[in-house]
Amino acid sequence: MCLNKDEIKQNPSHFEESQANIISSNTEFSNYKDLIAGMKFFDPHIHMTSRTTDDYQALADAGVVAIIEPAFWLGQPRTGLATFKDYYSSLVGWERFRSSQFGIKHYCTIGLNSREANNEALAEQVMEILPLYLMKEGVVGVGEIGFDDQTAAEEKYYRLQLELAKEMNLPVQVHTPHRDKKKGTERSMAIALEHGIDPKMVIIDHNNEETVKSVLDQGFYAAFTIYPFTKMGNERMVEVVKHYGSERIMINSAADWGISDPLAIPKTAALMKIKGIADEDIRLVTYQNAIDAFAQSGQINVADFEESVVIDQTQKFNGNTILRGGQQPRIDKDAIVIR
Repeated sequence: MCLNKDEIKQNPSHFEESQANIISSNTEFSNYKDLIAGMKFFDPHIHMTSRTTDDYQALADAGVVAIIEPAFWLGQPRTGLATFKDYYSSLVGWERFRSSQFGIKHYCTIGLNSREANNEALAEQVMEILPLYLMKEGVVGVGEIGFDDQTAAEEKYYRLQLELAKEMNLPVQVHTPHRDKKKGTERSMAIALEHGIDPKMVIIDHNNEETVKSVLDQGFYAAFTIYPFTKMGNERMVEVVKHYGSERIMINSAADWGISDPLAIPKTAALMKIKGIADEDIRLVTYQNAIDAFAQSGQINVADFEESVVIDQTQKFNGNTILRGGQQPRIDKDAIVIR
């Protein structure tokens, strides 16, 4: 949905960047990969179902070694339980395989998203199958869940999924609303605490300058989405890290079917180096903090992506490969050459 300038001014979760800053960013990023050579990145929120294999290749080339794909809204409502089953199955199946073909370790979080929580008849059916998928290999949390329009139905299913996370001892990935963000964020945290969940088991996502202090002060993880125009720009992110430090802060791209950038983390890391952020702080917010938060699931073994990864694109998943026609498989860990 497009927003006009008046709507932006009324919505404090959106901030406009100056034209001078945009020009400066484009100039500084021209050779950003030179600045991040040898660095590893972990994107804890990216919707690769919406992206192409070219994006996987670009992520691998930029140093992204592992990702988390949260279950989310596909752009239009699902109309039956079978569509949820197929979608969840793809997150723990095909998408995990597709990621491996580029040497990237794929994890996911599974949950009923806030938009579709408002279809209560269908939501009740989804709640019945969630435990089956939450027990699958590679599932590192319940998510992304929380509020969108902040309705009674959204709160009902948010609470039910918090209890499910407690029962299964899984981290929770909370989507904070685009509208009335501060109110929705505070409400999300208050409900989690009411349910007796340790704040360190909860990743509050899509933060901005209005919400970060309260999130950190209450002991939650604060995730920031670097997403063009609608969430956070990376120049603003630099200032957040300068002010608040790197403890319990993580960055993600949330790249999806919208105008988004799957390389948001490597680019932000490069900008942080330009702006004088210490290498260790960059490593924490672009890599280690996400691992620490989601490893509480017991599903993350860093050796899976910190050691050399051998790629064999001759492998198949249910008889299917990522290759088409006469494309030649990559069977080593070097950069792909297109001939």
